[in-house]
Amino acid sequence: MTGLSPEPLLHVSHLTAAYRGLRVLHGIDIEVAAGEIVAVMGANGAGKSTLLRAIAGQMPTGGAIRFAGTDLADLPAHRINRLGAVLVPEGRRLFGGLSVEDNLRLGAYARRGPDRFKPLDLVFELFPRLQERLKQRAETLSGGEQQMLAIGRALMTNPRLLMLDEPSQGIMPRLVDDIMDAVQRIRGLGVTILIVEQRLVETLSIADRAYVLQTGRVVMAGPAATIAANADVRRAYLGM
Repeated sequence: MTGLSPEPLLHVSHLTAAYRGLRVLHGIDIEVAAGEIVAVMGANGAGKSTLLRAIAGQMPTGGAIRFAGTDLADLPAHRINRLGAVLVPEGRRLFGGLSVEDNLRLGAYARRGPDRFKPLDLVFELFPRLQERLKQRAETLSGGEQQMLAIGRALMTNPRLLMLDEPSQGIMPRLVDDIMDAVQRIRGLGVTILIVEQRLVETLSIADRAYVLQTGRVVMAGPAATIAANADVRRAYLGM
């Protein structure tokens, strides 16, 4: 994409958040236009996961968050999820004792109507492994398969914005490409992506834009290719 639309799908302004009285985010400003893949990068402790949790309504915040024209201030997490801003958290948080099928169906718990489970077709198209393992307990899947299941469960909500927190964590290297390919295909279906990911080279190669966080502040923002080519970023985050 060449630029932001006048009314971005997600607009975060002067966002602050704290854990147990300790400020973690210090006036974050970001925008995500409909149809973009936007990466959030930074060192451990920079506030990346906190940013996603704040947008998802999982912690108290200050500042403003607008999604699809709706003010998210004071909305509970389940309301934000139903609006279409859906977080796939770090660690996946699956129901390990339940089957793959049950985990997926739980993702559609808030939907109504005869097409409630229609997204299953899309999930199986993106992740054929899940269809092969429908009756298998989630806790018996490999790390990569569990991540596929976590993303698939989120897709069952029919999201407009999919927020991914470290989707490659705990995954065999040969499956990382499958996850990144799925992210691009999901964007191709009209879902906007906001991604925090430790594999920065791969992530910046598929992202449109990126934000760099440092100690809870945005210190750099721009097109992903520009961020990837920046000498300071390459030294600090890409090991180059």
